Amino acid sequence: MTDAIINLDTINPIDFFGVNNGKLDLLKKRFPLLKILGRGTQLKLSGSPEQIDNAKEKIGLVVQYLERNGHLSDGYFEQIIGGDDPETVDHFVERNPNEVLVFGPNGKTVRARTANQKRMATASETNDIVFALGPAGTGKTYTAVALAVRALKNKSVKKIILTRPAVEAGESLGFLPGDLKEKIDPYLRPLYDALDDMIPADKLGYYMSTRTIEIAPLAYMRGRTLDNAYIILDEAQNATDLQIKMFLTRIGGNAKAIITGDMTQVDLPKSQKSGLIKAVRILKNINGIAHIELDEEDVVRHRLVKAIIKAYDREKVREDEMDAERIVVKRNYVTGGDTKA
Repeated sequence: MTDAIINLDTINPIDFFGVNNGKLDLLKKRFPLLKILGRGTQLKLSGSPEQIDNAKEKIGLVVQYLERNGHLSDGYFEQIIGGDDPETVDHFVERNPNEVLVFGPNGKTVRARTANQKRMATASETNDIVFALGPAGTGKTYTAVALAVRALKNKSVKKIILTRPAVEAGESLGFLPGDLKEKIDPYLRPLYDALDDMIPADKLGYYMSTRTIEIAPLAYMRGRTLDNAYIILDEAQNATDLQIKMFLTRIGGNAKAIITGDMTQVDLPKSQKSGLIKAVRILKNINGIAHIELDEEDVVRHRLVKAIIKAYDREKVREDEMDAERIVVKRNYVTGGDTKA
């Protein structure tokens, strides 16, 4: 057995260990074969040389990140210590200022945080249409809005158009007071929230009043030609086949579009099918259209969101298996046990 001491003198140890040693516990779970002790500004590792070297590499990345940013969420901590994908590791090591997508108010920096978010950013540079699909919390919308704001600030486009299908997610807004805009705004709130992080309030107000930035329900896109614009269709899983076709055929000259969606959260009535799956399938091999798949490893919300997504995925597999068994049982009953009939 080998021992190793790691000094944490260049950072605040509390930021590394976490509240009530929460991050230290995550580190211990990641390396169960090591004995890990944290005291003061030191970390002591005991175990095999190979395990210690692996842990030291991950700990070094955590320290680098804290030196650069001063704060590290539990979710980021898990990504770093569990990031065996070279692109994920590179994201935390690189110090290239060009990685920043947008500088927001009060010095806030908006970055592509995960490997697949970085793929989104890269794909948007070389393709005019990007499909970004993945579960909740993977930063699809946030990254897409950041790319649009960057294009506007760089004068690559003259306007940003953000749209969503106005489909209820299990609740009804029809009886809320107010005019049409006030009834629709709750559907569009996530887009406003992202913009608030990236553009000062007074400038955002100016952009909205001059329609340099426009947020509208998908139905408002019909009949328009969108030139010199960065267009985002968010929550596209709630758009029908005709709506997605209508949206895609709005794209004009010098325009880019990002379509985001989560096929596990379709809120359309049972009588309607989502048009997103068909669009992804038939547009798969067209030059200039990119497809990015995000997953639970890209979740940048609370660390439990990743666990929740995995639990629902497991449950769906179980339900599909049960449905398949019911079909076989029903078929055997109808055919009298002859499954070949």
